[in-house]
Amino acid sequence: MSPVSLLLNVLWIVLGGAQMALAWLVAAVIMAITIIGLPWARAAFNIAIYTFLPFGTAAVSRAAVTGREDSGTGPLGVIGNVIWLVLAGWWLALGHLIAAVLMAITIIGIPFAWAHLKLAGIALWPIGKTIVPIDI
Repeated sequence: MSPVSLLLNVLWIVLGGAQMALAWLVAAVIMAITIIGLPWARAAFNIAIYTFLPFGTAAVSRAAVTGREDSGTGPLGVIGNVIWLVLAGWWLALGHLIAAVLMAITIIGIPFAWAHLKLAGIALWPIGKTIVPIDI
């Protein structure tokens, strides 16, 4: 992790990113408890980690990384994402949107607001995504 990513991640955690990561973790645990929600639990847990440390990583389609479709990036993934959107995605996205608005009030918070907006999009459609490192 680059020094810039490390600094941004530390500030992110201090300024509220840990709370949203906890919300993702709660969603993952609730989905895992239901047994039926295990496919969503895996996606939610991966994104909880991404939400805890969003700088220096990006969420991309697994099909783009592997070069082939799988069950999460094909038609079953679409069905899974629609179910996720109805059950949990909308409230996680709403939490990220509220946090983005609050962060965008100050100039210093704009990068964090942008991160919350990216996470809000992922909250709506998480299945079929994988987290990859990037350089900033």
